[in-house]
Amino acid sequence: MQPLSLPLGKRPVDIALIIFFIINLFFITYIVDLEQLVIADPSNFTYPAWPPAKLVDLVHWYGKNFDPVLIARPAWWRATIWIDSLFFGPFYIFAIYAFVKGKNWIRFGSIIWASVMLTNVSIILFEEINGEHATPQLFRVLLANAAWAIFPIVVLYRMWKSIYPFASPADQNKFHA
Repeated sequence: MQPLSLPLGKRPVDIALIIFFIINLFFITYIVDLEQLVIADPSNFTYPAWPPAKLVDLVHWYGKNFDPVLIARPAWWRATIWIDSLFFGPFYIFAIYAFVKGKNWIRFGSIIWASVMLTNVSIILFEEINGEHATPQLFRVLLANAAWAIFPIVVLYRMWKSIYPFASPADQNKFHA
């Protein structure tokens, strides 16, 4: 028997995580990242059917002004984008549902997601700081990427501390004894 999940209203950290997952699913993964998969060369392309042209232009503006690696698109960068599109996107769908409903089965997948996300972000930030395509706007880019370091750490903490991450602390202790 498993403990009952706390109602979502009593899990404010989970509400923040759900919002983060929704933004990642609908904007980052399938607009920003997808743009980088469907447009190989941002200096010579035809607008795709998706993402919309205004959002393609926004991605290119950001890359040209703040984040040169986004425009350069080296092979290792595209690999992280494929991971995002093929693995993280579907994860976000399951995570949104599981976090809303308090489903413990998301725990293991969340730990994997957070670990891979932290690995990707570490590699990307190393490039941003010291790489061939280092940003001229380091503070701005670090600030823009902070959520992808902070939220995975929050998820690791939430999911690592209990096999019943959505239960009340009292129930977690009762079911661990």
